[in-house]
Amino acid sequence: MAEHGKVAPARRRGLADEVADRIRDAVFSGAYPPGSQLREVELAEALGVSRGPVREALLRLEREGLVRSEWHRGSTVTTLSAQDVSELDSLRGALEHLAVGLVIAHATEADIAAIEDAAARMARAADEHEMVRYDIEFHDAVYAAAHHQRLQDAWYAIRSQVHLFLLTRVGLNSADYLSTIPDEHRELVAALRARDTEAALELFAVHRRRAFEVLTKDIR
Repeated sequence: MAEHGKVAPARRRGLADEVADRIRDAVFSGAYPPGSQLREVELAEALGVSRGPVREALLRLEREGLVRSEWHRGSTVTTLSAQDVSELDSLRGALEHLAVGLVIAHATEADIAAIEDAAARMARAADEHEMVRYDIEFHDAVYAAAHHQRLQDAWYAIRSQVHLFLLTRVGLNSADYLSTIPDEHRELVAALRARDTEAALELFAVHRRRAFEVLTKDIR
């Protein structure tokens, strides 16, 4: 126990962080689709670590909303419910509305160029999983360009869940996503570069609504 006025020594968490990164990457690559079980013993063996770091990593991923744990099932990759989809969409919309306004008011030319570069990478995506990763990186660039640290932190708090949201959308309709998403993002960039607040807010809202409609059509 720490003495009065002092703090206890910090534990080294580097290995658990690395394990969390590896599991997260595996989920986002499609190796563990929603609903898949994540067994500590199997993960520890595959990663060449003990079960302790795996257990810590799964707890971290549970806090991100990427993993759910139940006493009778253990840990599984989150399967989004209709309520999950609705809540994520409304929260993302509120954050994005603020971000777009701040980008138009404060972003530098270098910020806009970084957003544009992120959008351009989508045309080179090899498959739907890579496309989703570039989609998320585009929104990372938008939040970075807002120059609002707490807003960026709020985005990163739901980032893994939004990634899962998009993967779920791809699972329902990958052809539509792959064929339309690069052009949609180029339109978003053009509105930001033009500093057209009304057009940008409308385009971002339409962009979100298309994904939301695909999910709500099939998820109950």
